Amino acid sequence: MKKRILIIQGHPDPDKDHFCIALATEYQNAAVGTGHDVRVIHVARLDFPVLRSADDYENGTPVVDIREAQEAIRWANHLVIIFPLWFATMPGLLKSFFEQVFRPEFLYGSAGHKKNRPRIEKSGRVVITMGMPVFAYRLGVARGIRSLDSRVISFCGIGPITETLIGGAGALNERLAEQWLQTVRNLGVGGN
Repeated sequence: MKKRILIIQGHPDPDKDHFCIALATEYQNAAVGTGHDVRVIHVARLDFPVLRSADDYENGTPVVDIREAQEAIRWANHLVIIFPLWFATMPGLLKSFFEQVFRPEFLYGSAGHKKNRPRIEKSGRVVITMGMPVFAYRLGVARGIRSLDSRVISFCGIGPITETLIGGAGALNERLAEQWLQTVRNLGVGGN
């Protein structure tokens, strides 16, 4: 079944040499190659401020880049979020992006906001690269993924959410890097 897929590439450095960017590119190419419609947001290339007050969050007007991101999220029926683990969670820029995007009006609409279930209903996949081994992450640092999927993404009406965890990303040899790229290509083909 053809899907409308939005890839949110959350590495905060726009340099094209990062593994997260390679993962996003390979997923996109494989998904497009099998007939899925794909859009990509590179969070590091957007221009938006950090939220500094509850009033701004609830009543402020999102800047153009955020409004366009909201429209892309409305369009998609599957979200793929790719980011490196930093300090046991997502990078601050990606968290700021989600704070800007998932404002009450976007989530609930202007009538009865915060009283109804969020309007966004889509499946999601989170791909996280990390320096540590995945087993160590699962043993003690899992708050990073939990804060993203259960508190941010699930709260916003996105689910089910699946995860792909890539440990030792900073030290992958060429063979292991290619295996991960192939894994992500396979996910792209299936729109997963």
